[in-house]
Amino acid sequence: MSTFPARRPRRLRTTPQMRNLVAETEVRPSDLILPMFIVDGLDAPREIPSMPGVYQHTFDSLRRAAEEALEAGVPCIDLFGVPLDEDKDDTGSVAWDPQGILNRGISCLHEEFGDDLIVMADTCLDEFTSHGHCGVLDDKGRVLNDESVKLYQDMARSQARAGAQIVSPSGMMDGQVAAIRADLDEAGHEDVAIMAYSAKYASAFFGPFRDAVGSSLEGDRRTYQQDPRNFRESLLEAELDIEEGADFVMVKPGLPYLDVLSAVAETSPVPVAVYQVSGEYAMVKAAAANGWIDGEAIMLESLTAFKRAGAGQILTYFATEAARLLK
Repeated sequence: MSTFPARRPRRLRTTPQMRNLVAETEVRPSDLILPMFIVDGLDAPREIPSMPGVYQHTFDSLRRAAEEALEAGVPCIDLFGVPLDEDKDDTGSVAWDPQGILNRGISCLHEEFGDDLIVMADTCLDEFTSHGHCGVLDDKGRVLNDESVKLYQDMARSQARAGAQIVSPSGMMDGQVAAIRADLDEAGHEDVAIMAYSAKYASAFFGPFRDAVGSSLEGDRRTYQQDPRNFRESLLEAELDIEEGADFVMVKPGLPYLDVLSAVAETSPVPVAVYQVSGEYAMVKAAAANGWIDGEAIMLESLTAFKRAGAGQILTYFATEAARLLK
């Protein structure tokens, strides 16, 4: 009687039920966070050409899309605000104006859904500055770190007042988490959490996002976002953010940086998120539209890769679509 081979791993792949029985990784709707865009001055939602299926929202369409996400099982929205061009200035002051578009969007969702929906707010100035950078500039066009962090404090405090349960500083300024945490606590917002964009790379995968927010960027962000050639500094950035009081740390982008995600997840004592960015989403949508790939299968496979690498939370424009399939 032949004993070759003694081990047959295929035995555990024979049927769908068998494969489900031994599956090591599971993506749940509750793992997903949906980024959304509220735009000042719109009278109807507007699809973003480079991100099919993703919209710039009015207040009404924002509420409807958030309700659809919640019904699908997505518990959290990450909200970005896009002001009128004439409201942009050198410091991005509309970012902390209570009547600014982002703070009104936060209030809209909080009043509509209360604690049923977690509202996270993007805490960065790039959508609000006339130059498109994530902070204020000196006379040579360089982003000033400490002066920008002070404005992040103003922005986070206004977002907390508007009803955000999580603020998410994404500007990659040194010391931003500690400064925001101290300011929120002093203002009585001890329960507002911070999701730190800890390892955020100066990536070409962000391209379609700049269409989504009507970016006014002049130049690039390589002096403050990380160099894609580097790995170790991501561990340092995450470590610093945790020491400063971050409740979550994040890696962004996603699939091109799974090695970074895995390493951060291995050592982090706080939840680790990953952001599947606009370029990742756009590539899947474009290839699927051309019939080159199975879009739904690629979508779910990519989300599984994030979970397998150690992510607890996944920010993805696929969130509602994926949650429906997962349910």
